[in-house]
Amino acid sequence: MPGVMDIKRKIKSVKNTQKITKAMKMVSAARMRKAEEAMTNARAYANKIYELVGGIAGRVEADSHPLLVARKDVKNVCLAIITSDKGLCGAFNSNVVKKTLAFARENQDKNIKLICIGKKAFDFLGKKEFEVLEKYVSFGGKITYDEANEIGDKLVAYFLSEDVDEVHIVHNEFKSTAYQVAKVTKVLPLVLEKQEETADTTDYIYEPQAEALLKEIMPRYINFTVFFSILESIAGEHGSRMVAMDNAARNAGEVITKLTLTFNKARQSAITNEILDIVNGAEALNG
Repeated sequence: MPGVMDIKRKIKSVKNTQKITKAMKMVSAARMRKAEEAMTNARAYANKIYELVGGIAGRVEADSHPLLVARKDVKNVCLAIITSDKGLCGAFNSNVVKKTLAFARENQDKNIKLICIGKKAFDFLGKKEFEVLEKYVSFGGKITYDEANEIGDKLVAYFLSEDVDEVHIVHNEFKSTAYQVAKVTKVLPLVLEKQEETADTTDYIYEPQAEALLKEIMPRYINFTVFFSILESIAGEHGSRMVAMDNAARNAGEVITKLTLTFNKARQSAITNEILDIVNGAEALNG
């Protein structure tokens, strides 16, 4: 059994760790509220621009815009992987990596190229057999629309130059504070269901023409899709880290309880041994 002083040092060390995890939980909770608010504010715009693009694209031919044209022979696929820059957030990053590797296994006949958004994506996948086109590893849990535009423009440029035939985003979809789902979203070529003509369908007169309007809106739609995916990922990261730190603090409390019990047993054993030594010494003197 470890000595009393050794156990006491362990208890102190675990208590210090528990203080750190509790502080990190509080920081993540505050950041998550801000990230969730930013994501919620952006969701209305995301839904509206998707509805707008879908409405226009449903009234034009598929070959009216290069971002709508599907390639007949898909050889090169680009995956934009969104993870965090930091760890200590449970399975948040590993779920995205697993989703990426599963996609690669299902598409072994294709050449997979990566755009890593977040340091962990590059750390996990940058040294594997994939080709890394771009890496963005300095966001630190924050993203501006202009920064997202830069990434979106890169995705569009690679697609239009035919360096890649498809573009997908792999990220954690924010469901709740404690629940995020890793998903793969196809971004390019954009697949939108053609609207069926019904009695309730509203017909619009577009000025300029629908094709010209779609050409202007499509890049903005792609950029905002990237921006909203990163906002979801940031909110999910802080939520996952908050839960992970809460679990760590609870586990530390359980370890402290066990160590305290062990400490009490060791101290009681030491006291008992000292009493026995005193009694044995006294009997030896009286004998």
